[in-house]
Amino acid sequence: MGRSRGGLASKIHALVDAEGRAIGLALTVRPGPRQRRGRGADRAVAGGGILLADKGYDAAAIRAKAAEKRMFANIPPRRNRKGRFVFSGWLYRQRNLVERFFNKIKQFRGIATRYDKDPANFLAAVKLIATRL
Repeated sequence: MGRSRGGLASKIHALVDAEGRAIGLALTVRPGPRQRRGRGADRAVAGGGILLADKGYDAAAIRAKAAEKRMFANIPPRRNRKGRFVFSGWLYRQRNLVERFFNKIKQFRGIATRYDKDPANFLAAVKLIATRL
């Protein structure tokens, strides 16, 4: 989402519908510059449908969680991945709905600059803006 005082310490995980509207939002806050993107993503995963994510979310735990909730995980495999998974490039292009959602919420100055340092207040502000959109 952007830089905060402590570095890149907060990640917003968003689940959007076919119209680009937010269905589920989760926030993970981790200290330090090294983060794992998959942390907290399982909180945003709802049931049914297709899970579109980038290579940072390619983990066995996320794929298992998606299968448990009867979702098809269309995640491109990382280069060092041993196994092969079904991946559709055409379907992956639909991930731009999530990117457009993030672009819309970044138009609000308080979200883009992360004025709220409290994670609960920041997530509440993101949810309020997502509701407005």
